[in-house]
Amino acid sequence: MGELTATNLFESQTILADHKDLIHDVAYDFYGERMATCSSDQYVKVWDSDGNGGWRLTASWKAHHGSVWKVTWAHPEFGQVIATCSFDRTAAIWEEVGDTAASGSEKGLRTWLKRSNLVDSRTSVTDVKFGPKHLGLLLVTCSADGIIRIYEAPDVMNLAQWTLQHEIPTKVSISCLSWNPSLSRVVHPPMLAVGSDEPNTTNAAASVQGDKTTACNGKVFIYEYSESSRRWTRTDCLSSVQEPVNDIAFAPNLGRSFHLLAVATKDVRIIKIEPIAESAASGNNGATVRFKCEVVAAFEEHYSCVWRVCWNLTGTLLASSGDDCAVRLWKSQYTNHFLFS
Repeated sequence: MGELTATNLFESQTILADHKDLIHDVAYDFYGERMATCSSDQYVKVWDSDGNGGWRLTASWKAHHGSVWKVTWAHPEFGQVIATCSFDRTAAIWEEVGDTAASGSEKGLRTWLKRSNLVDSRTSVTDVKFGPKHLGLLLVTCSADGIIRIYEAPDVMNLAQWTLQHEIPTKVSISCLSWNPSLSRVVHPPMLAVGSDEPNTTNAAASVQGDKTTACNGKVFIYEYSESSRRWTRTDCLSSVQEPVNDIAFAPNLGRSFHLLAVATKDVRIIKIEPIAESAASGNNGATVRFKCEVVAAFEEHYSCVWRVCWNLTGTLLASSGDDCAVRLWKSQYTNHFLFS
C-alpha cells in the first residue's frame, strides 16, 4: 500500500462565497456543521452543511460600518450566537431567531438579530473570542490601542446586557488572542495569550512587577486571572517570538500537565508552556517565573506570511494557512513531535 498523505486524505472544495471584498476570517461552530465568514465588504455570511460535503448559504447581512476582522461562535449551550469585531471600533453579538419573511433571492434565509453592540473601544477592534463555557458566557475583545476587555452576560437568556468586567492595558497594539480551554481552575487558572503586530514591544514587555530588566522584545504575552485579587496580570512574555503575530491558538488540554500554543507569524510555531512549581519559580533576578517556555516545533514550509492557525478537538492536529495559498496540516506523534501530515 502507498503512504497516505494529506493530499489523498482530504478533498478540497471551492465555495462561491459571493463576498465583494477580501475574506478575513472563517469560523466553524462547535459541531463543525455551520460556518461563518466575514469580509471587508462589511458583511457576515452563515453557511450550513448539507450532510454530503456541500455548504448552503443560510444567512447574509451587513454587520458593521467597516471591515469585519473576526467572527466567532459561542458554545451551543448558549444558543446559536456569534460575535464579530470591526474596523468601525465595535464588537457585536448576534443571535439566530428564525426564518426571514423575505421573498425572492432571500427566501429561505435565516434571520440574525444584533443583541448587543460593544462600543468601549476607541480604535479598531482586532479580535473577539467567547470564553470556555465552564467560565460562563464571557467575551473578550482586543484593540489596536492595546486594551483587552472582558465582558460577561449576567443572564444568558438576555444577550442585550453585557457587563464590562475587566479592562487590561497592554501598552502594545494587539492583533489576536486566545483563551486557554483548560477545564481545571485549580491546576490551571483562567489564562489568555495575546499576540502583537507592533514592530517594537520592548518597553511594554516588562514583568508584572515592573522590573525592566526582564523586558523582552517578544510579541506574545500570557495573562492569568487571580481568584484572590480578582485581577488579570501579565505573567510571561515569550521572547522566542519576535516577529509580528497574526494569529494565536491554545490547543485543547485533555489532561496534559502543560499547554501548547500555536503562533502564526513569518512561520508556524508551536510553543510548550509548562507551569513551574512555586518552590522553583524564582528567576535569576529574583522575579517570580511562572512558566518554562520552549519552541517544540517551527515550520517554514509556507515560505511566506502565515495568517491563521487552528487545532482539532484533541490538540493533535494543527492547520495553518498562509500567503502561499495553501492550508497545511501538522500532526503530533506519540513523542509529541509534530510532522507535516
